Amino acid sequence: MFWESVKIALDALVSNKLRSILTMLGIIIGVGAVIAMVSIGMGVRDKISTSIASLGSNLIIVMPGASSSSGVRGAAGTKTTLTLKDAQAIARDVDGIAAIAPAVSSQYQMVAGNMNWTTSVQGTTPEYMEVRNVSVEAGSFITNDDLNARNRVAVIGATVAANLFENVNPVGKSIRINNAPFTVIGVLASKGQSAGGQDQDDTVIIPLTTAQERMMGITHVQSISVQAADSEAVDQVQEGITSLLRARHGIIGDQENDFTVRNLASVMETAQETTATITMLLGSIAGISLLVGGIGIMNIMLVSVTERTREIGIRKALGARYSNILMQFLIEAVVIGVVGGAIGIAVGIGASYGISSVAGWNTVITPLPIIISFAFSVGIGLFFGLYPARKAALLNPIDALRYE
Repeated sequence: MFWESVKIALDALVSNKLRSILTMLGIIIGVGAVIAMVSIGMGVRDKISTSIASLGSNLIIVMPGASSSSGVRGAAGTKTTLTLKDAQAIARDVDGIAAIAPAVSSQYQMVAGNMNWTTSVQGTTPEYMEVRNVSVEAGSFITNDDLNARNRVAVIGATVAANLFENVNPVGKSIRINNAPFTVIGVLASKGQSAGGQDQDDTVIIPLTTAQERMMGITHVQSISVQAADSEAVDQVQEGITSLLRARHGIIGDQENDFTVRNLASVMETAQETTATITMLLGSIAGISLLVGGIGIMNIMLVSVTERTREIGIRKALGARYSNILMQFLIEAVVIGVVGGAIGIAVGIGASYGISSVAGWNTVITPLPIIISFAFSVGIGLFFGLYPARKAALLNPIDALRYE
């Protein structure tokens, strides 16, 4: 009886093609929209996670606090309270650290031949390569010998290389940074944009001592990047850094810290929670189409019951029970949901790829939204088909046979 009912349901769909397509349209649009919207949200989440991870794994950033003058507080990082000795003390006294890289940075104009470019110049140590997850595409990175000798050497990003040297290999070439001569010893591998839209390849790296003493004339550092040994040690390392710096800077009791310690793991967690909420919101809005499709199924099934009243009466007169009629119409409603859901999945996947190729957005298709949206389409067919099926099953066979 079950497979016979399925066959009758499919025959009914095929014999009324236009009506069947219009009935399923709400389900198709709903399922397709849910899959497409969720894939966009997951794509945004994936891109943010990749961008934050590109800054470095298990990363903790220490920055100076905000300066204050006449009761007016400046921007974060305007104090000059962090020094190279602070970085050395953190590396020596705090457990669970894999690598540490103090840094300073400033904007300078660079000139190579008849080309010029203005970008951020960062002075740092060789450990920066490990801490910030950067790699060299050509040449080499700065070394401890460069640091100790205050050498005028530079490692440039891909964007800087493209603007100063175009298609020429820059390794070994000379550039002028703020009118001071430097030798290019390496080119960084491209990392693309950060989560905030900043070009991570538009940078130049020089030895920290060179930047402090030969370029900026300062003794403090503007940031200290710390890589924890593993993700489990991040919170412990953060607490250790905070305690050590408070002691070194003579901060006691309830006095405000003159530095800030940021854990990028918490930043990533917050970003993922935000994108997950947005994804859920997009999916929920798209899911409204599924409810509209369910109402369409109920409407068409009620029309079908009216059209087939005589058929129902004859079947009951020949011995069909309440359950037989109920199952027949429920199966027809579920078949509409199943077929509409299957087509909607194909539409949703196609739309996701189309959005990715046409708009250039990053989309990620995962099995979970496909399974959930398909299950909803089947459930909606069953739920909204229940009332028309009960109405058909409760028809009096005598009244049905008298129906004109």
